[in-house]
Amino acid sequence: MKIRRFAGLTAMVAAGALALSACGSGDTGSDDATGAADGASTGIVIANGTEPQNPLIPTNTNEVGGGRIIDLLFAGLVYYDADGAPHNDVAESITSDDNTTWTIKLKDGQTFSDGTPVHAENFVKAWDYGALLSNKQLSSYFFESIKGYSADEDASLVDGGGLTVDDDLTFTVVLTGPESDFPLRLGYSAYYPLPLSAFDDMEAFGEAPIGNGPYKLDEWNHNVEAKMSPNESYTGDRQAKNGGVTFAFYTDLNAAYNDLLAGNLDVLDQIPDSEIANFESDLGDRAVNQPAAIFQSFTINVNLPHFGMDEEGLLRRAALSMAIDRDQITDVIFQGTRTPATDFTSPVINGWSDSVPGNEVLKFDAAKAKDLWTQADAISPYSGTFTIAYNADGPHQAWVEAVANSIKNTLGIDAEGLSYPDFATLRADVTNRTLTGANRSGWQADYPSLFNFLGPLYGTGAGSNDGDYSNPDVDRLLSEGLSADSVEAANAKFQEVQEQLFKDLPAIPLWYQNVSGGSAETVDNVEFGWNSVPLLYEVTKG
Repeated sequence: MKIRRFAGLTAMVAAGALALSACGSGDTGSDDATGAADGASTGIVIANGTEPQNPLIPTNTNEVGGGRIIDLLFAGLVYYDADGAPHNDVAESITSDDNTTWTIKLKDGQTFSDGTPVHAENFVKAWDYGALLSNKQLSSYFFESIKGYSADEDASLVDGGGLTVDDDLTFTVVLTGPESDFPLRLGYSAYYPLPLSAFDDMEAFGEAPIGNGPYKLDEWNHNVEAKMSPNESYTGDRQAKNGGVTFAFYTDLNAAYNDLLAGNLDVLDQIPDSEIANFESDLGDRAVNQPAAIFQSFTINVNLPHFGMDEEGLLRRAALSMAIDRDQITDVIFQGTRTPATDFTSPVINGWSDSVPGNEVLKFDAAKAKDLWTQADAISPYSGTFTIAYNADGPHQAWVEAVANSIKNTLGIDAEGLSYPDFATLRADVTNRTLTGANRSGWQADYPSLFNFLGPLYGTGAGSNDGDYSNPDVDRLLSEGLSADSVEAANAKFQEVQEQLFKDLPAIPLWYQNVSGGSAETVDNVEFGWNSVPLLYEVTKG
């Protein structure tokens, strides 16, 4: 399910690369003060954005255009700081004795921007609405671990015993099994509360949402902009330090970049491909190029001949991995905006390590790679062309061809990219298991947890386990990690999972995708978070 949102991100990059006509920022805001927040500054910050896919309902917004607006309009039980560390926002406490039954207490005195209180009922009703099959919410699967959830028929989490309102400020969540990282995920937008008025007409609410976060929506001019001003009733840590935020919707990243250089745009969170080579020299210390919670790989189904989880297959997987010169590819193709991977997760996630035993298989070693491939050929000779399938509507052709060439030159075999016209067509063949080679793969974190990079992709039968990988030891360690007493203990188990993954290589890790962006001289205090999103409430202007 997560792949869909990752596809959305890459599709948006592709749209910029294809140079669609610009809508332009136009008159998207001004420096006029509209009510200072905490006195830090009063200017209105203009950031790039895209027209949201759907009305702004948290459980039905899983793409970046709407997501960036939602995150400023609402406050969840927790929020994530720039490093991805969770902090209580609306929650007073989130506790459990067994990691299965969780008691959530809310801070008293919290309100929505219309003055109505934020109570336990607002969370319970919002989550129950988001999970119900007939409501067709894009993020419904985020509730699948709560007792009562069903992806096959209408089933209420409340009626199923998964959610209970205990009093105005307390509710109980019962999971189907222990999950130690459950509190970590509660900052994701799918878990935001809704005012009771939303349930009178959800579609109308999505056009003019009332939230409890640091900003309130003033105007949503479709395909042009969304204007927000500080929400004076918000009392959490994410206090607005500016007079408001306007998202200017661009369909051409080149136009946005030119507006940034001209001072018409304050913050840009993506650099167009055409400017990757020079944006750091253009922007100087206002350029941002740092790791984000995005991981790139390619996957080979374990049922393909020569690539099973037997001796031959394991030799070939290791040979392929060691045949790729990741340093050269990230330097030449991506101009340093990617970082060669040293594990299966991301360096911005708590618990990440660059020294997981076995990760030497990610180092380019032409002689070792050739030797491993030769050993595999001695078991069963390989013939034909090794292919890596990719979607041509995203920015993948150059790196796929570079990886294929590295494999071809190192191993002395035929290797090439296999182009699909679009992501949907590629995903159809991946889902139907009709590919005869590898496919590009990757992961953008839903929430800052090692498990989120491992369980959904490599657990037996997991929703995004496209390679049909199955290892009882991995399943056991994933389960032990989820039921561990602490995040630290859980992370230790998840690192053991990775030790096994380095032996099996169900996917071949490639690199971490950086966030590449920048800001204009019109603003200060611009910081990009773990998830590649700028912390706009901290930006000061004028």
